[in-house]
Amino acid sequence: MYHFFVDSTQITPDFKKVEITGGDFNHIANVLRMKIGEQFSVSIRDDDSGKEIFYEIEEITDSAVTGKLCFVEEVGNELPSKIYLFQGLPKVDKMELIIQKAVELGAFQVIPMSTKRCVVKLDEKKAQSKQKRWQAIAEAAAKQSKRAIIPEVTMPMTMKQAIEFAKDMEVKIIPYENARGIEATKEIIGIIKPGHSIAVFIGPEGGFSEEEIAMCQENGIKPITLGKRILRTETAGFTIISWLMYHLES
Repeated sequence: MYHFFVDSTQITPDFKKVEITGGDFNHIANVLRMKIGEQFSVSIRDDDSGKEIFYEIEEITDSAVTGKLCFVEEVGNELPSKIYLFQGLPKVDKMELIIQKAVELGAFQVIPMSTKRCVVKLDEKKAQSKQKRWQAIAEAAAKQSKRAIIPEVTMPMTMKQAIEFAKDMEVKIIPYENARGIEATKEIIGIIKPGHSIAVFIGPEGGFSEEEIAMCQENGIKPITLGKRILRTETAGFTIISWLMYHLES
């Protein structure tokens, strides 16, 4: 079943009717060629309750699709904890893949970081252009994976700004090749409970510098290991979020 995001103005207060317009209307009517009687689901952009609302197509006009309520699923597809992925800017278009998969796996927010060993350097204009593109990718991934929210991709931050942003989060972890063994990682993940906010720091291709690791440790960010093998930057975040997803949904 296809899933879409709507503004609260597109849906009646009692959820009985929804009106799909704009790009989603075009997708339903002209790309998917859906017909009256077919069903779809929606989530409300500015509502983080996790509701998924199911509709049946009642009418298709030249500019809108109207749906009538079938039922409301109160318990949606969101993880019981918010995972914030702080990702060192990688080369080429790897960031697009990272955002897509992080959203599919359940990340709540993606924060691009400019770190010492980042090859990519973005000025304000380029950063704004990239952020707009990244946000569109996050929305497409949220639709595909039937998320109840569209995770935000922020503007890039420096390492110091990212650490400050994460200061009040309950759990803060950073993969590091010199961290203790996998048992210590299991212990850290094992104490995470539903409702905790979780910051995951991932370095770029060259990893974090010793100074950055020290700065993280000074601010309560715990080094963990991802195993005996060295993972690429685009793999490391997926690995941790997958572990967290398994732990939280168990």
